[in-house]
Amino acid sequence: MKVLFATLFAATATSAALAQTAPTAATHAHAARPATGAPAPWVKLPPGVPPGHGLVKTAFSLRYQDLKIGTGADAEPNKTYKVHYSGWLAADGHKFDSSYDHKTPIMDKEGKPELDADGKPKMGDPQPISFPQGFGRVIPGFDQGFTGMKVGGKRRLFIPWQLAYGVRGRPGAIPPKADLIFDIELVDQSDLDTQMPMGHPGMGQPMRAVPPHYPSGATKPSDQPTPPPTSAPTNPGTPTPAGTPPPTSAPPPDKPQLN
Repeated sequence: MKVLFATLFAATATSAALAQTAPTAATHAHAARPATGAPAPWVKLPPGVPPGHGLVKTAFSLRYQDLKIGTGADAEPNKTYKVHYSGWLAADGHKFDSSYDHKTPIMDKEGKPELDADGKPKMGDPQPISFPQGFGRVIPGFDQGFTGMKVGGKRRLFIPWQLAYGVRGRPGAIPPKADLIFDIELVDQSDLDTQMPMGHPGMGQPMRAVPPHYPSGATKPSDQPTPPPTSAPTNPGTPTPAGTPPPTSAPPPDKPQLN
């Protein structure tokens, strides 16, 4: 933690020194530096947006290195991706998960595992995982890391902690604020299953869910008192008279209320 603060302090001091010397440098090379308050040359503002003051900075970014260019179709968004992966902690190179490490037993025609000469189950080849891209089923850096790839391609992702497991990490596996490195291979892609629920569950490793975090003193949803129903009849056993309109305090189940 002391090293992190020292690094941040050094970076801040360097930025301050550059900010103090910038006007002096500008007096000697007016053509090489844009006017004060003008946006950086690579930022083109649309009409109607006033120019801002100060340096344009990048808070964090997803970086990648193509290890092998695929020969198949381009990776399309909102498809089901079938991928192999290996993940390491960027700080020390510890491998915390890999699809190549998960093998399944070979089953016979009767659905029983085949045994080898030692009486142990025969293990098949490791199988890739499948996930729907673009629906928050995996950490953001992993979800976005396939853009521009082709089927059959391999890529190395350098994922900052802001696009990984965040401030908390994943207790027991990923430290807090841990940058990650993933090697990924896009094995195949297919159309989404129409029966798949389009939700946004928690992010995993990269597929296992992480429990939600509640700040100290906050009330969990399970601890909140359940409000009494406001639209139920006083006597559920009494049939509703004909011609009575349905209650309007809650939308129909198939039409969620929009804010």
